[in-house]
Formats: sequence, structure tokens, C-alpha cells
Amino acid sequence: MVGKQNSRSYREFDDDDVDEDNRLSSDYFDDDIEELERDEAKSSISQDDVIRVISPPMRFSRTCLKNVFTVVLIFVYLLLTAVAIFLAYQTISDFLEKLNQPVMSVTYKEVDSFSPPGIALYPGRAQLLSCKHHYHDYIPPLVDPGKPQEGDCEIIHVSYFGPFSNQTEKRALVVRGPSDVRNKELIFMQFSHNETEEDFSAITYMLFAKFSDLTASANKSEFMRDCESNYSMWTFSGGFRTWVKMSLVKTSGKRNEAVEFRQESAVVKFNDKRPETEKTNQLFFAVFEWRDPYMQEIRLIVTANPWSSIAILCGVFMALFKAANFAKLSIQWIIRMRKRHLRNKTKEMNQIS
Repeated sequence: MVGKQNSRSYREFDDDDVDEDNRLSSDYFDDDIEELERDEAKSSISQDDVIRVISPPMRFSRTCLKNVFTVVLIFVYLLLTAVAIFLAYQTISDFLEKLNQPVMSVTYKEVDSFSPPGIALYPGRAQLLSCKHHYHDYIPPLVDPGKPQEGDCEIIHVSYFGPFSNQTEKRALVVRGPSDVRNKELIFMQFSHNETEEDFSAITYMLFAKFSDLTASANKSEFMRDCESNYSMWTFSGGFRTWVKMSLVKTSGKRNEAVEFRQESAVVKFNDKRPETEKTNQLFFAVFEWRDPYMQEIRLIVTANPWSSIAILCGVFMALFKAANFAKLSIQWIIRMRKRHLRNKTKEMNQIS
């Protein structure tokens, strides 16, 4: 009986030990499996964390490059805007300078005849001896120089007070000038002056545009005053023959037209063959002729074209508008990308926590 009990109890003990061992081994493997799962979970979490940690800097660097590139573009467009503003300023300055400083355009117009000019002479105490028209540059030899001779000139005597000295009365002898330039019409005049006490003696003369303006004027004295204030005065000396060749210059300005005479004069000595008793009267000789059949016309031309300047300014302002619009859109894009980056960073921080 004792042996049976012992055997039974041994088997029971063995069964209990086996069950306990089995239970311990199962618990041990369960713990190992759970630990392996936790390790796998940790490894998976660490890989995710690595991906999360690695990916934001890559996105951040790409965004940073885009922002830097955009800022560079903005600076480039600001530079172009500054250049456009400078071009606009330079265009306006050039337009105003050309507007205030017109260019002179010179043309020559060929004519068969000129309007007879007015030759105003101020002989003073000198006496007009003769005034004749000749043609083809031919002046016949003098006959009885120093004595009055017949003439064929149209002459008007005018007395007036000078524009610069109101108390001095002037006496002008106005002669109708030559007009036929093709046949080389000229006027030959001679004067005598009996005053020999002076060291130098000369006769002053003035040229104005049209002799007909004097004949048509109601107040000839006032007309001569205006001519003297607008035209130049010249002189020719005694004892010589002064050959005056005239040329006409018309200047068209912004408001009115001006007429100016230019002249080339040549002086030839007079060989006085009179007796000594007659040489006390000093003789003056003057020849007036047109130089050539060309009338010089000067026009003031404003080279500033308002339409071209307006077109340039429109292009400049369009460039400025485009640059400003691009800068605005670039700044808005930078702000939007910055907000997106901050929002993504906040989400990642929330997921990690």
C-alpha cells in the first residue's frame, strides 16, 4: 500500500511539476514574445521618427532655396525698376531740353528777283550828287565827279527822332534798292562833303527788308524808328568806292519771322583827278548789289517728338507696373510658404508629443 501511494504521489508530483514547468515556460515565452513585439514597435517608431526627423530639413532646405531665389528675383526687379525710373527721368529731361533748344535748319531758296529793299542813308551835311541803276556789274566812267548829275532812283526823305536818343532828330534819305538779281542790277550813288575839318568822315546807312513797307506806312517817322531799333547800321568812308553785296536771311522762329541783311563789302581807292581847288569837297561812292540769287531761310525745328516720348514713358510705366505686380505676388508667395511651413512644423511637433 505504501509503495502504491508513493508511486501515485510521485506521479502526481511529477505531473504537478510538469504542469508548473509548462506553465512557467509558456509564461516565459509569452514574455519573450511581448518583449520582441515591443522591440519591433520601438524599432518601427524609431524608423518613423527618423523619417520624420530627416524629411522636414529636406523640405525646409528646398523651401529656403526657393525663398532665396525669390528674394534675388525681387532685388533684380527692384534694380530694373530703378533703371526704368532713371530712363523715365532722362526721357523727360531730354524732351524738355530739346523743346527749349530747337535745332536750326538752313535752306537756300533760289529766286529770280528780290523785293526791292530800302536803303536808308544818313548823309548829314553831305550832298547826294547822283543815284543811278546799272546792270551786269557795269559802271560807266565818271563824268565830272563832284558835280550833280541826273539820276533815276526813287528816293524818300524822312525826318524822325531816334529810338535811343529822343532829343536828336535824324534825317534819312531812303532809296529804293535793286531787285533784278539775274541781270545783276546795282545802284551807284555818289556824295560830296564840303567839311574837311574832321579827321575822319563817313556816311552811315541801314538796310531794311522792303521799300514798299515804307511807302505803304501811314506814319513814316514811326516806321523808321522801328527799323532803326531792329536793323544794324553800317558806314562807308570818303575817298573810296565801297561795293556792298547784299544777301537776305529769313529766320522763322517760334512766334514770328525776322529778316536780316548780310553783306560783303569791298573798298577801292578813288583816283581823284580833279584840280586842287576842287579837292576840298570830299567824295563818297557806294554801290549796292545782290550777292547771288539765293535767299537763305533759317527755321527753328523742335526735334523733341512728344509722341515718341509718350511711347517711351508708357513702356517704362508698364515695366514699373509689371515689376510692382511681380514683387507683390512674390511677397505673397513667400508669406504663404512661410505659413505652410510653420503649420507643418506644428503638426509634426503635435504628433511627436
